[in-house]
Amino acid sequence: MNKPLPQPRSAYRVWRTISTRWMDNDAYGHVNNVVYYSWFDTAVNAYLIEQGALDVAHGASIGLVVETHCSYFAPLSFPQTVDVGLRVAHRGTSSVRYELGIFGTGDSAAAQGHFVHVYVDAVTRKPVALSPSLVSVLDALL
Repeated sequence: MNKPLPQPRSAYRVWRTISTRWMDNDAYGHVNNVVYYSWFDTAVNAYLIEQGALDVAHGASIGLVVETHCSYFAPLSFPQTVDVGLRVAHRGTSSVRYELGIFGTGDSAAAQGHFVHVYVDAVTRKPVALSPSLVSVLDALL
């Protein structure tokens, strides 16, 4: 498997700034790998909520993570602020692939990866078509 090259900041459409926390560092003095996935989740869901495309308390559908991946290029550590870049690589009928880049200082990603969400009925957990409001928000990130 060939490791991808780190993407530049210009490859992403929208941004979220996140402060690292003391507890994010592991015994080796850098941010633990699981924290990157938390940043991915925060960037995606916060953006959807802010855009009015996700109502976690009362929405008819929810996005379930069915696939994730992250490649790491440079260490990050507390105390540091990171920028999370977000774009949409593919939108299907009931699914979407979000691609994200984590940046410290500089123009190259310290890490990058993706989430695939399948949207399902909040009660039955059966796949449903993306809502028109979600499609509009996602298409702006393609």
